[in-house]
Amino acid sequence: MNKHLLLTLHRWITLVFALPLLAIIATGLILSFEPLAQISAVDGPPLTSTRIVDLVKRYDPDGKARGLSINAAAQRMTLQGAGTPAIDLATGEPAATSSSLSDLFVWARGTHERLLGQAWLVTSSTVAMVILMMLGIFMGLPRLRNTLSGWHKGTAWFALPLILLSPLTGLCLAFGLTFQSASAPAGGGGRPLPLPEAVGIVAASHDLSHVISIGVRGGRMMARVYEGGELRAYAVSSSGVTPLPRNWPRLIHEGNWSALVALPLNVVTSIALLTLLSTGLLIWARRKLRKSRSRQGGRADTTVAKAA
Repeated sequence: MNKHLLLTLHRWITLVFALPLLAIIATGLILSFEPLAQISAVDGPPLTSTRIVDLVKRYDPDGKARGLSINAAAQRMTLQGAGTPAIDLATGEPAATSSSLSDLFVWARGTHERLLGQAWLVTSSTVAMVILMMLGIFMGLPRLRNTLSGWHKGTAWFALPLILLSPLTGLCLAFGLTFQSASAPAGGGGRPLPLPEAVGIVAASHDLSHVISIGVRGGRMMARVYEGGELRAYAVSSSGVTPLPRNWPRLIHEGNWSALVALPLNVVTSIALLTLLSTGLLIWARRKLRKSRSRQGGRADTTVAKAA
């Protein structure tokens, strides 16, 4: 295929999707640190199901909450969808201050998944990112030089497995592809368990200080628990807690398969993507500037020639 045509497509797709891609990559860099923050939130003081259930009933007497999240290290609990403030687990009162780090992750996740409130914008930008990488591959191996273009091409090729895996797993999440090797346990066909009852069932088999969240996801009650550095998902029903098959695209994309290993990989991926986007835009800007100067120089020469 014509290399000039590939380069033109590569350039224009980058220009059209530059701002959405910048927002998605930057928020992805922020979210790379979320697993480490979650790991640091477990192994706090022991939590009893009685204490958690009492607080849920106190702050959500009408049962409107869709779920809860727990930060055992900070002794904090947040009810999702109840419109209540974060709860101090030590005192049972509303937390005196909000967690700025938690708020940052919530904002970053919302922006990363629904840019400007539009999930399609994230999906189309991610597709564009994959197309850009395919076009770069088809243009062939680069000549590595200590130039802006050399750094752009070198970063793309050396980090190719990481920067390609990130958008591909993101698209798997967008289209519901899990590649699970086993079928998920049936949800029971009825309404999800009430939140207080679900807390008691989870506490019967797991230490609540290792629980990140309990709530309704996909029409069923689920719990997310850290075990050996991995964030595992469990279905919660009246019969007990059942491990769900691993959703590998989600685990890889979010870095929850092993926080200590995945964190540096996701950070490197985000920095490489930011480097590619910024250097690509700089190469285009320098090219436009050279053309502009060349045209101005041509006009000046013409003017001088006419004056002479």
